[in-house]
Amino acid sequence: MNYNEAIDWIHSLYRFGINPGLERITELLRRLGDPQKKIRCIHIAGTNGKGSTAAFLASMLEAQGLQVGLYTSPYLEAFTNRMAINGGDIDENRLAELVSQIRRHVEEISQTEAGQPTEFEVVTALAFLYFAEEQPDWVIMEVGLGGRLDATNVIEPAVSVLTNIGLEHTQVLGDTISAIAFEKAGIIKPSTPAVTAAEKEDALQVFRSVAVERGATLVEIDRDFGYEQLSASLDGQVFNYWSRQRELQELKISLLGPHQVRNAALAVATRELLPVPLDTDAICRGLAAAKWPGRLEVFSRRPLVLVDGAHNIDGIKALKSALDTILDGRPLRLVLGILGDKAVDEILSLIVPLATAGLIVTRPDNPRSSNSREVAEFARRYTNTPVAATDTVEEAVALGLAQTGEEEALCISGSLYTISEAREVLKKHFL
Repeated sequence: MNYNEAIDWIHSLYRFGINPGLERITELLRRLGDPQKKIRCIHIAGTNGKGSTAAFLASMLEAQGLQVGLYTSPYLEAFTNRMAINGGDIDENRLAELVSQIRRHVEEISQTEAGQPTEFEVVTALAFLYFAEEQPDWVIMEVGLGGRLDATNVIEPAVSVLTNIGLEHTQVLGDTISAIAFEKAGIIKPSTPAVTAAEKEDALQVFRSVAVERGATLVEIDRDFGYEQLSASLDGQVFNYWSRQRELQELKISLLGPHQVRNAALAVATRELLPVPLDTDAICRGLAAAKWPGRLEVFSRRPLVLVDGAHNIDGIKALKSALDTILDGRPLRLVLGILGDKAVDEILSLIVPLATAGLIVTRPDNPRSSNSREVAEFARRYTNTPVAATDTVEEAVALGLAQTGEEEALCISGSLYTISEAREVLKKHFL
């Protein structure tokens, strides 16, 4: 089996959809020798900020000379992005070899009472197998969906990390903040520290209750640690950090938006909880070096061209707050491509008014994509600026670039699938 055949087989499992539960992943991993028990992990769940927090944390540990595995989803450039060590993706041939190892077990399990393993379960098992063989010092595992019944929730992490909580995947996780927080809190393990940057009191109450029930220490932002933002520009942000153990002054990050300062503070608090000697210089260097593509990523300054994967309500609110600090009066043209299973009307009501210079609605190459012309028609209710629709992201980006003047700004946002396609176009144009 070569790489393309391996990827085709993995993607063929998409048709089995989402099926929460740990029975199939547990059986698959048992047949593979329980690789998840052979690695030291940090587990991250939440609605927004998981990837950025993971990137900050990985960069700080790498700056201290450690080998760090990172498991995230979805990918922006290549499937191999999903499992990396110190920024280097898994080799394509290596991935194909692992798929060859695992496929027989997947097919056998599908014939049992456990049922067909899903695409995410199979990819998660691949990641565990890869990291167990490579043996990095730490592996940072990002939850795929929820937490309690997510395929990653078979690990015994050193720290459980809970980012901000908002309404998402309500058909699976529940339609209240408390219900979703309960699913996310499923990653809190007995007698294991947990740390959170959640803002909503409903979520915090759930986290506190679960932590007490499991005898876990819960470290909270604004109570046990916090930050003060000092400055923000297109060059990055500077902030002070404090906790019960220490104060760190003038920490620098290149990621933009006030929410990224909060994510960085959460990553530092997580770093403090790890059973590894703390190197404050490595913290400073690691935060400054951290990158996370597709999150308010700047491709040009004149005109200002940004991409941001704001794909849910809280993400769009964070994008709005960030744009308020970096647009500096520039009129904004927006390219938007969203999936049809999102809260489309609510998303449009929040994001469309940001497009002061015009809106271009497009359709990412994904079977779940919404119809761009239907979305454009809905969007016209929220703006008096011109609204156009295109069939592809490439056409939308080209149109946006052609219409955006040097003193204006262009932001491509919506689904991470939209961002992935847009970045390929922009790299050819600007890099």
